[in-house]
Amino acid sequence: MPPKKKTYPALVFLLGLLILTVILYQSDKDEQEHLRTITHLNAATYGEHLSHDIYRGIMITDALEDILISENGKIDNFPKVADKLMTDYTQSIQIAPNGVVTDIYPAAGNEAGKIDLLNDPARGEICRYGRDYKVVTLQGPFDLKQGGQGIAIRNPVYLEDTNGNSKFWGFTITIIRVPDIFANSVQALTNFGYDYQLSKNIFPGSDTYEEVSSSSSALENPVNYTFDIGGSSFQLSVVPKHGLHNPKELFLYTIIGLCVVLFLTGLTAVILMVEDQKRILQITATTDPLTGLLNRKGFDEQMKKVMVNHPNLPCVGVQMDIDDFKFINDMYGHAIGDMALQTLAQSMRNAFPKEAILCRNGGDEFSILWVGVTEDEAKETIHKFTHQPRFFSYQGEQKPFYISLGYAAHRPHGSDVVDLIRFADVALYEVKLHGKHNCLAYRPEYKIQHRCSLGFRLQDISRNLPGAFLIYTADPQNDRILFANHEMIELAGCQDFDDFMEYSQQHFHHLIRPDEQAAVEASIWKQISSEKAGNNDYVKFHFVKKDGTCRPVLDHGRRIHNSYYGDVFYVLIMDCDLVESYYRKSRDS
Repeated sequence: MPPKKKTYPALVFLLGLLILTVILYQSDKDEQEHLRTITHLNAATYGEHLSHDIYRGIMITDALEDILISENGKIDNFPKVADKLMTDYTQSIQIAPNGVVTDIYPAAGNEAGKIDLLNDPARGEICRYGRDYKVVTLQGPFDLKQGGQGIAIRNPVYLEDTNGNSKFWGFTITIIRVPDIFANSVQALTNFGYDYQLSKNIFPGSDTYEEVSSSSSALENPVNYTFDIGGSSFQLSVVPKHGLHNPKELFLYTIIGLCVVLFLTGLTAVILMVEDQKRILQITATTDPLTGLLNRKGFDEQMKKVMVNHPNLPCVGVQMDIDDFKFINDMYGHAIGDMALQTLAQSMRNAFPKEAILCRNGGDEFSILWVGVTEDEAKETIHKFTHQPRFFSYQGEQKPFYISLGYAAHRPHGSDVVDLIRFADVALYEVKLHGKHNCLAYRPEYKIQHRCSLGFRLQDISRNLPGAFLIYTADPQNDRILFANHEMIELAGCQDFDDFMEYSQQHFHHLIRPDEQAAVEASIWKQISSEKAGNNDYVKFHFVKKDGTCRPVLDHGRRIHNSYYGDVFYVLIMDCDLVESYYRKSRDS
């Protein structure tokens, strides 16, 4: 997978986390706004319920006020009237003519409550406020001697005199127990899943509030609803028990979101891996594994693209192979042959531009389609490429090898791109016919001929030569054996080539009877040095076999120059006794 694409899953993961964070944040924000709206509606609803509950206490003072007004400031049998007005949330009912408490019901336990309200240090200021502004005041909560807490509701009463003027009479008072008076409302609020706190300002018009009742010691970011009763202001603070955001729900959404992000990340990685595998399979199907060049299938596909996309663009087709590649394989082994192929492939990459399409057809044959150049433009590069030195390493030595190359231009010789390779192959054959290691451009006069004569393998030829055949270096000081055919190995009485090389100690003179070695070698070099012989020698000697026996043989040798080993002898050895026996049979018949 390309390094850039390896970062895609990480980018998808990070982008997914970013999007998930934004979604969760916005979702939580929207949820909080939704809950806050619902909480505010519920706070308003239950605030009205609480206001109604407190008004029930005020209604008791209103009833007493109505009696006082109708009876001109008198209440006959106050205890009986008060008893009728008592409820389960009422602690006591009082009247205070001129601000002084004179009657309390029930009287038992409330004796200390008969005080001058207008001049009392704790009650005077708020009572005078209610009198002067003609408003009902609520004071508290405060601790009750009987236990619990209560709020004092004081209703100022005004009567008209004979002149129709309003005159302060006093207060009708009820002490209500909290939170008993609104127990049902706050219980319903709690059951509905809310924590609450009900507060009242400590003095009419004051911004300082004191707690009246609550379900929790502290509320976090509550929704507030304010309502006024008489001269007092109440504030109901409400918040869902789990807060304005649901952590369990947020956690669930987070887990689901992370699973989606991880799934998308994994899916991205899988898609990239599948695409990468498809790319690898496509490359494998169209690439030669040994050299890394295109194979014939890939080369044909690229040629078709050129024909479709650039039908009129000039281009040059090239065909080449390694000279004597069969010899290299047979002499040095296939591993060395592979090394030569890889060396040639790399030299192709170095010599030709990136837009050139390089291919190994198979064996030692290679093709090139160079798009966008004419024959004249490509000629210099092709000639330099053909004649540049190339080597492979064998047993620590650098051995040279060579190539033959033919090329053809798309215009004017080829009718289409496919013809280029065919014409280039014809030019390559022409090179082979004229001695190899060269390059030629295709010309119309070149004839397309069968190339079967070039298809013999060294092993086929050497195995079927009519005689024992070997090759050794043409050096008087080092006549090292390079090759021996099967018949030579059998003549020496050896099992295989390795056995033959071990027996001969890899030198030709060890095959000659010791007493003849000096004379035979002198004769060979004397004939080779003679211009008349023309690099040929003919000599008889006794051939020493592995079992120690000797056979008379005729040696016909020829010195040639080999591009890999320099001067070498090609030697054909024939058994003299065997030849004589054939001749005798021929004469006798």
